[in-house]
Amino acid sequence: MAKLRPISRDDLVKKLRKYGFSGPYQGGNHQFMIHESTRLTLPNVHRGDISSDLLSRILRQAGISREDWDERD
Repeated sequence: MAKLRPISRDDLVKKLRKYGFSGPYQGGNHQFMIHESTRLTLPNVHRGDISSDLLSRILRQAGISREDWDERD
């Protein structure tokens, strides 16, 4: 299994759309994306990239395996 690399928020949104997520939508303090019954909270825009640790937690919440994530570049 390849190690996850940090990713920009814009690239994260683009890639999640490839998995069928729609959005992002505004909600409370954070934006979110939706796919079927899954609501995925996105991190707020900040200076740097999204760390590999946070990306791992986002993928787990989205139900996307690391192998699938690496295949859809």
